[in-house]
Amino acid sequence: MTALRHPQTPWYRLALQALLPYLRLKSIGIPAFIAVFFGAYFYLLKFPAYPVTLMPVTLVDRLISFQPAALPLYVSLWVYVSLPPAFLAVRRELQAFTLGMTATCLTGLIIFYFWPTAVPAANIDWSLHPGVDFLKNMDASGNACPSLHVATAVYSGVWLHHQLRRFGAPLWVTLFNALWCIGITYSTVATRQHVAVDMWAGLALGLITSWGALRYLQRTRSDDHIVPVTA
Repeated sequence: MTALRHPQTPWYRLALQALLPYLRLKSIGIPAFIAVFFGAYFYLLKFPAYPVTLMPVTLVDRLISFQPAALPLYVSLWVYVSLPPAFLAVRRELQAFTLGMTATCLTGLIIFYFWPTAVPAANIDWSLHPGVDFLKNMDASGNACPSLHVATAVYSGVWLHHQLRRFGAPLWVTLFNALWCIGITYSTVATRQHVAVDMWAGLALGLITSWGALRYLQRTRSDDHIVPVTA
């Protein structure tokens, strides 16, 4: 993505201007996508087609203690993943982002179908932590590997990074984006929703699909400059 910032236009005004195009499509499409994903996710969570495999606990899991204070970061994913499409002003970019996010979620769901996984039970009295207890009741520790929480956060974080660079955002904003993404990733282990193996797998998936989606966008742009050969 090339820089769009004009010397006279602050970066935040460029970002606000990018919100307006396709506003109705974004307002309907983003929550609809999340709703469809949740429908498939919870179906596989409640009705696994094959025996469930418990994921291993590693040294990283032992080093990261249970931290209920990380719950707000965990829940903030649903705001975070909505930001990149909200700030896309070109239909082609919206299509590329959606294709990549679909590939991310679909890959995870296919893996969950053929290889259901779960996080080992933690020796924690969840009733002492009402917020996390509510999360556990809503989202059991299944569909563990790869962590789609991490994969979609990383995918969104990469796109946000490119958007912020294009808007000419200051360094502190790009650092905030990176820290937010890292915080969400960290929270998946700190809340004991995932183990480290799930986290690493989700990280890899998010990086691969974001790279692929941005490459696809770059290629479709370059194709516009190809002059067709006529007889």
